[in-house]
Amino acid sequence: MKYTNPTLPIEVRVNDLISRLTLEEKISQVFNISTEIKRFNISRYDWRNEALQGVAFVDISTIFPQVIAMAATFNEKLIESVASVIGDEARARYHEFARRGRRERWTGITFSTPNINIVRDPRWGRCQETFGEDPYLTSRMGIAFCRGLQGSHPTYLKTSAEPKHFAVHSGPEKYRHEMDISVSKKDLYETYLPAFKACIQEGNAQGLMSAYQRLYGVPCSASKLLLQEILREEFGFEGYVISDGGAIRDIHKYHKVAKDHSQAAAMALSAGCDILNPLNIMTTVKLNRLKKSVLRAIQNERITEEVIDTALRRTLKVRFKLGMFDPPELVPFTKIPYTVINSKPHRELALKCARESIVLLKNENSVLPLDKTSLDSIALIGPNANNPEAMYYPHYYTNPPPIVTISEGIKTKVKNEIKINYAKGCELTTRADDWNLALEFAKSSDVIIAVFGLTGNLEGEEGYVIGETTGDRTHLRLPTIQEELLHQLEEMDIPLILILTSGSSIATSQNASAIIEAWYAGCEGGNAVADVIFGEYNPAGRLPLTFYSSIDELPDYEDYSMENRTYRYFKGDPLFPFGYGLSYSEFDYEDLQVRQDTLKENENIELKVNVLNKGPFDGDEIVQVYFKRNNLPFRVPVHQLKAFKRIHIKNNHTEQVFFTFDSSHFKNVNEKGQYVLEPGKIEILVGGGQPLNEMRNILSAKIEIK
Repeated sequence: MKYTNPTLPIEVRVNDLISRLTLEEKISQVFNISTEIKRFNISRYDWRNEALQGVAFVDISTIFPQVIAMAATFNEKLIESVASVIGDEARARYHEFARRGRRERWTGITFSTPNINIVRDPRWGRCQETFGEDPYLTSRMGIAFCRGLQGSHPTYLKTSAEPKHFAVHSGPEKYRHEMDISVSKKDLYETYLPAFKACIQEGNAQGLMSAYQRLYGVPCSASKLLLQEILREEFGFEGYVISDGGAIRDIHKYHKVAKDHSQAAAMALSAGCDILNPLNIMTTVKLNRLKKSVLRAIQNERITEEVIDTALRRTLKVRFKLGMFDPPELVPFTKIPYTVINSKPHRELALKCARESIVLLKNENSVLPLDKTSLDSIALIGPNANNPEAMYYPHYYTNPPPIVTISEGIKTKVKNEIKINYAKGCELTTRADDWNLALEFAKSSDVIIAVFGLTGNLEGEEGYVIGETTGDRTHLRLPTIQEELLHQLEEMDIPLILILTSGSSIATSQNASAIIEAWYAGCEGGNAVADVIFGEYNPAGRLPLTFYSSIDELPDYEDYSMENRTYRYFKGDPLFPFGYGLSYSEFDYEDLQVRQDTLKENENIELKVNVLNKGPFDGDEIVQVYFKRNNLPFRVPVHQLKAFKRIHIKNNHTEQVFFTFDSSHFKNVNEKGQYVLEPGKIEILVGGGQPLNEMRNILSAKIEIK
């Protein structure tokens, strides 16, 4: 049989296998639970798995910093390495479980990851799962993650990446199953689609997950505009599409554009959705009922058998690439030992990622780093100081490895040299019994380290917001009880270091001596925070999303227009801007040179800048390049990120940094959604952050588009 011959082209093998299947057998393979077909040695396979910050759910894995924290590293190579390790652990677990005969959900190697939706509003509970608000940064990080997960073997995939949710999705979570979104063609192509295009064309993503909601009145999982015209015809995607969990049900139950599951399934399959993904793990009885509904769609001539064959060609091609039909000795990833999971090298990489993700937001009078020799006591206060769930997303990681909390990291760092006076003071949303003790400790200590913020139990996926519960946020502030305790700590005449844990923007008081955004920092997050506090690591993370002062500055949450949203279109003064982050060193930008001052279609320009670390520490700097152009007949961003590089510079040393841009980088999206290269002047701005009034050392040069 040709399909069993590894030397033949995959297309030949796939077509051969499809030709041998009965219609009922074919239908059994279009659901996320692809059932076993013994006569062809086709194993049962569940396509659903997650890997946002490590392999999720049923087994232990290394937990890396949450995705928003990965974005804060501005380090593509690092994130590709992280994703590669996640892929290794996935493979090790998959083959070990297969040896045990376990093939249930969450044991596979096809991942609904990365989440490359754009954060248009920080109220969205899933901001933490994304790479932030900028299409370019999201694109670069998404490409890196796809490449890391899938590997670079010439024949076999390590795993399959499925960027999600296609497309135009970022809350509200409460209405995602029923809402209809309409956006301008400009916003669609300028903001919501670039990362998907990049992950497909540069990241070579093999899969893609569709979204729940409707776009222009049509459910995304049954949209020929999205899944055929844009995805396959414009972007050239040749992989498979899997619906989000329950999205096919939504077509008839909530969107009410189909009368039953049979019609909904026909709409999705004919539009180009290849795997129908039920909401929950299916019993055999329920799955058989769904299979019959697809068979009924064929019998009623809503779809043809060829539509099923087309879906199978896409999905089986990837299963062949994953080596599922080949002898294990031919597939290199079968040799990855189970012992790599949560191994020392993997945790060291998690520590490196956590360190690079930490953003220093404030450091008044250089209170940080702390000098251990000058301190006798530290008051460690707050609900997240010793809370493991402030380090990861507990809804996805139900079997976490040992988690180093911030309290544990600090105690390990100081050993017995400094007395640590620890008290929570409050829980996340309620007063704790040791409230008064926390205040007493604060008053009697040399310095206060307050660890406040959120967890995945306050912001997350599809929570129905009733006060402060899981899901979307109703405001950007800390929970009320935390604000009250923080205010009392600020009134003391004692240095106060505020550490925030969150997956999105927090509008908090600026009265602390120092503020650190630690995100959800993963299994080694406590050690990383301690390294920054005591100067063993010089922070260099940058914000991948804007920190606003209040939701009063933002448009209506349900409005998907980008007007007055994100740094590219925001008209106010942010609390902390996108791309912002401090260091223990000071960096100067000098001698910006652009090789030419004019550019035509299909030409390149080269840019060079010198960056000096004035000390007093060695450290990383994130060089950012923004383009500014406000002289076009259609709406354009105030300025937008076009390139970045994270570089390490020794104290009192200078590094030269080079960038090359081709003419496509200078194109803007017009109101028709078209990328156009318009004649006129463009300003190129280079520095350690956005070109804002308060930013020093922003260099600029102008070129003219001919």
